[in-house]
Amino acid sequence: MQNEVENTQYLERQRKGRWVLLSMLIFFVAPIVAVIAMYKFDWRPQGRSVGELITPAYLLQMPNLVKRSDGKQIGAELWKDKWSMVYVAEQCEEKCLEKLRNMRQIHVSLYKEIPRMQRVLITSQTDVAELKQMHPELIVLNQPVEVVEQLNAQFDETGVQASHADKLYLVDPRGFLMMRYASDTDPALIRKDIVRLMKYSWAG
Repeated sequence: MQNEVENTQYLERQRKGRWVLLSMLIFFVAPIVAVIAMYKFDWRPQGRSVGELITPAYLLQMPNLVKRSDGKQIGAELWKDKWSMVYVAEQCEEKCLEKLRNMRQIHVSLYKEIPRMQRVLITSQTDVAELKQMHPELIVLNQPVEVVEQLNAQFDETGVQASHADKLYLVDPRGFLMMRYASDTDPALIRKDIVRLMKYSWAG
């Protein structure tokens, strides 16, 4: 009888020991498995940027002769002291017009932070009078064409021309190209990114 009791107690302790060991394994191993899975499947938890961070950030070089649509020559100071949402297109057609509307909506929705942001279109299109009428606050860089193309090229990716990519670019207040957003990115998510950046950045 006593042996049976001792055997039962031994088996019970053995089961508890196994549970403790299993719990410790889960506690220490599960996070490692989760990290490996996140890396393998490129899973990103909510709260991270929805854009593609450009690393290292690229300091934009402004060609000497580039001009705005009103003929005014513009230099590197364009990128200083403000955040810039930038779109690049050879001709501003349907996709471009939609992106400009999205940019305006994002900008307006920033409320008190509106003065910290500007919108820039880089294009080879010469006649932009209608665009300026629809978007009077939009900065349009389109003169001369060959110089504008030099500026365009700074937004290119390997094998992808920015003027055909339909992406939105973000330039920080120091003039660094630091983020790009895929053509199908929800504007509401882009806005969240921008608000987060402005909240934690002293610049601009």
